[in-house]
Amino acid sequence: MLHAIKPNEHGPLGDPMAHAVQACVHCGFCLAACPTYQELGQEMDSPRGRIILMKQVLEGTLPAAAAQPHIDRCLGCLACEPACPSGVPYRDLISPYRAKTEPTAARTMGEKLRRWLAAQTIPFPARFRLALRGAALGRALGALVPAVLRPMLDLAPKDVPAAVVLPPVSPARGERRARVALLAGCAQQVLDPDINVATIDVLTRNGVEVIIPAEQGCCGGLAWHTGDLRAAQAFARRNLDAFPADVDAILTNAAGCGSAMHEYHLILRGTPDEARAAAFCKRVVDVSVFLAKLGLREKPAGWGEARAVAYHDACHLANAQNVRAEPRGLLRAIPGLDLREMANAHLCCGSAGTYNLDQPVIAHSLGAQKAQAVTATGATTVATGNIGCLTQLRTHLAKTNSTITVRHTMQVLRDAYDASAKTS
Repeated sequence: MLHAIKPNEHGPLGDPMAHAVQACVHCGFCLAACPTYQELGQEMDSPRGRIILMKQVLEGTLPAAAAQPHIDRCLGCLACEPACPSGVPYRDLISPYRAKTEPTAARTMGEKLRRWLAAQTIPFPARFRLALRGAALGRALGALVPAVLRPMLDLAPKDVPAAVVLPPVSPARGERRARVALLAGCAQQVLDPDINVATIDVLTRNGVEVIIPAEQGCCGGLAWHTGDLRAAQAFARRNLDAFPADVDAILTNAAGCGSAMHEYHLILRGTPDEARAAAFCKRVVDVSVFLAKLGLREKPAGWGEARAVAYHDACHLANAQNVRAEPRGLLRAIPGLDLREMANAHLCCGSAGTYNLDQPVIAHSLGAQKAQAVTATGATTVATGNIGCLTQLRTHLAKTNSTITVRHTMQVLRDAYDASAKTS
């Protein structure tokens, strides 16, 4: 029974965790939606099983070390939430639980090093860019690199795009319809900076002034999802201070970032910034949702020919933010675009922040399956709304020698506008 859990003993995050545990009736509807259960077939690697494990740890009847391997294998994709008839807020349990148990988690020195390296590089664009360039040396060393660090080298792109400096203000073209602030992201600025360029182009074409706050930083999602509460709170506070109040919305174009920013009230629960964070969360909107609501003032004429484009639902867009129709609607607004759906679209691609570093075997299997699903659509392009998914799809499509291009939804829309301009 839930009464055995004493929320006050687990700090300010105890109440959300206790509520999530109480809401679960163990019906098992989540099993079919869970990628790791599909992969491993073990009850303890399903949402229902993990909830039982976390409950027992919180009650003090199970050592945290016994549950840790199964909790580590959770992608945090939240596919269980829309599948749950009881409305279990799994997100209110998994990340807070990791924040509580991670400080005492039993990890090897190699695992601690890998997590430290990821935490010290990925959220900081300059460091991340330098680390990716240095990965060439690691690849040259081959077998001399410790096995625990090889997943980092396997995922590091051989070519890093040139850095792009975004203007602090991009004026709306024509009559201004809105004014927004855009999160530039951390990994995205390094792995594919053109996503932000495309996003700004599409927004300004449609009468939106775009502000890039100079003092913004990482959304904190990577830290939050790996149990580093102190770092997640620091990143959240930095963005609370950085983003202006006199804008119509705070826009994100990376699903993982948007999802993390929507959880600032949870990350900062029990602190003096909780109320400010709750108000901030309500202003955060994915760019596809904002544009769909605003409406495209400038209609793209397209490429003058039919193009088949598959759409991949990023988990933290579809599951965490319930955003599915809006990006599809924007893509369908492009004349001649044939939108293709994938089989088992609800299953995660295996990226999930640093998951493909921490659980490379499962991540590889999920990535290969998703690449097969993309290929089966017959599309020439696959679009999605998250940099992690884009990277994972590119990696696994490349392994099959596929010619399918991987683009952000905003890049597809921008390219359609550019094609219109060239043919007009």
